[in-house]
Amino acid sequence: MGKGFIGARQTTLNSEIVMTGIGVHSGAPVSIILQPADADTGIRFLIADGDEITTEIVADHQSVSNVTLCTVLSDGNGTTVATVEHLLAALRGMSIDNVLVEIDGGEVPIMDGSAAQFVDAIDESGIRELDAPRRFVKILETVRVEDGDSMGELSPYNGFRVDVEINFDTPAIGHQRYIVDVSPGVFRSELARARTFGFMEDVERLWAAGRALGASLENTVAIGDDRIINPEGLRFTDEFVRHKALDAIGDLALAGAPIIGAFRSVRGGHWMNSKVLSALFANEDAWTMVEAPRVRDTAHVDLGFGVAVANYAADRS
Repeated sequence: MGKGFIGARQTTLNSEIVMTGIGVHSGAPVSIILQPADADTGIRFLIADGDEITTEIVADHQSVSNVTLCTVLSDGNGTTVATVEHLLAALRGMSIDNVLVEIDGGEVPIMDGSAAQFVDAIDESGIRELDAPRRFVKILETVRVEDGDSMGELSPYNGFRVDVEINFDTPAIGHQRYIVDVSPGVFRSELARARTFGFMEDVERLWAAGRALGASLENTVAIGDDRIINPEGLRFTDEFVRHKALDAIGDLALAGAPIIGAFRSVRGGHWMNSKVLSALFANEDAWTMVEAPRVRDTAHVDLGFGVAVANYAADRS
């Protein structure tokens, strides 16, 4: 097996990454610095004011304070960081466990509306394995949340699968379903480039509410009069549902560790993703934390667990 048990060790970035952009809701310029971190650090947002770090917010489901249009994390004392989902999706999708995210604003930059530029930056940095076993949240029992015609659930599965279904009353989108077993290679090629989207009819309402002030055709797929407004069109014929899958991966990263299980969503969104995680951790019988073994003798590897980790963390090429 060469290096042995694929994905058995925690990871971080190989070098620092600096990125700048604007917040899609605030419209304000913002810079982030992604810094390598030690094992067991997890993903943490460091809120900077000049040269001083004023607040630290852990990327954890307990830090979620708002899920309207985007996922917002809070330190519980009024300091927040918004629109974290695309960056978290890139980190989780590329199998990175430990990163410090220094940010000088209240919102992660939207970049081109997808996770592609984050992935490109991660590829340029490279990924470094740490001398510590990776931990996983393993789903033991199905946890299901229903709200009207929306549904979300996590269930046992030998790997990490995302199954997302959407249905919009416009021929520009309609009914779409996307099912994928997530690995870094799959995330990079099939999900990372899928952009966020919005409806022109909602723009004035959002502006009046102080939202979407940074949205443009440079970072959002816009739908108006039942057609795609962007002159370049779509990157995938089903780009909308792929982006919803990307969002789900980012929101599920707030489990605090990679998940061994299958996520299913019907007519969901950030609010449903958050509800499912909350329901999972409220049920102690539905999950357990497992640690990847340090494999020296592959004859002792539990095949089912090995397949699960391989499905999740293999293929960085």
